[in-house]
Amino acid sequence: MTTTTEAGPIRAKQRPGDRVFSGSALGAGIIILLVLAAVTIFLVAESIPALFADPEENHILGGDNFFAYVGPLVFGTIWSAALALLIATPLAIGIALFISHYAPRRAAAALGYVIDLLAAVPSVVYGLWGGITFATLLQPFYVWLNDNLGWTYIFGGTVSVTGRTILTAALVLAVMILPIMTAICREVFLQTPTLHEEAALALGATRWEMIKMAVLPFARSGMVSAAMLALGRALGETMAVTMVLSLSGAVTFQLITPTNPTTIPANIALQFPEASGEEVNVLIATGLILFIVTFAVNALARYIVNRRAEFSGAN
Repeated sequence: MTTTTEAGPIRAKQRPGDRVFSGSALGAGIIILLVLAAVTIFLVAESIPALFADPEENHILGGDNFFAYVGPLVFGTIWSAALALLIATPLAIGIALFISHYAPRRAAAALGYVIDLLAAVPSVVYGLWGGITFATLLQPFYVWLNDNLGWTYIFGGTVSVTGRTILTAALVLAVMILPIMTAICREVFLQTPTLHEEAALALGATRWEMIKMAVLPFARSGMVSAAMLALGRALGETMAVTMVLSLSGAVTFQLITPTNPTTIPANIALQFPEASGEEVNVLIATGLILFIVTFAVNALARYIVNRRAEFSGAN
């Protein structure tokens, strides 16, 4: 007579270090959620008075209701970030491809270090450089654009004599988001399955044809997620935009005129020192709108990253 016993699941023995590590990791995750919840509750609670504020008595609202006030600011925030993303994306992809597939190893390492160092430069330094030096250098170029392409709406109008325009702010933002986009794209390109690249080369493809057939399709969702993360970074930038643009509530797509849109972070930075009472609530409410927009962008980026993780290929 034979007896069979069902073997139960084998559990690894937990050591004290394992329990400490798992507990600290769980605690860190809970702290992040609590901080996010606390920030959300604070923004919502402080924003409620702004919705019922009297537009005539509130100096910041200037006679408009809250949504009429925040609308141009949302436009300026999204417009400047979109311009920066449009400028930075091809540069970041080109630099990442050069580092990962074209440059010699030593040159690629040196260039990678230089690109990564751009992320360590404080935003106030970018703002000073953009408002004082870069804008002055760009002003003759803006005159040339207006003379030759002034028939288009975006380059029409009266050219700014200082060069401190929304296009200058977008170029500064593009330099600021370049490191994060380049770093993510570089890592995604390097993760392309080697068999895919070798198969393309074995079929007689040139290096660029191999990149088009094997590298870029594999890295498509990774590049999109890098762009979305960079967009979230550009949406929340404060000091660089504040030091380049003057305070204005214009809604215009013209890029080189002295009348420019204003972003939410720049508006908060410029208005907050002199605000009091319900004026502070209005500024906090605009911060809540920025929080929602940035959270939505980062949530979309996380969704794309998760879809990218489901891809499987031979290595």
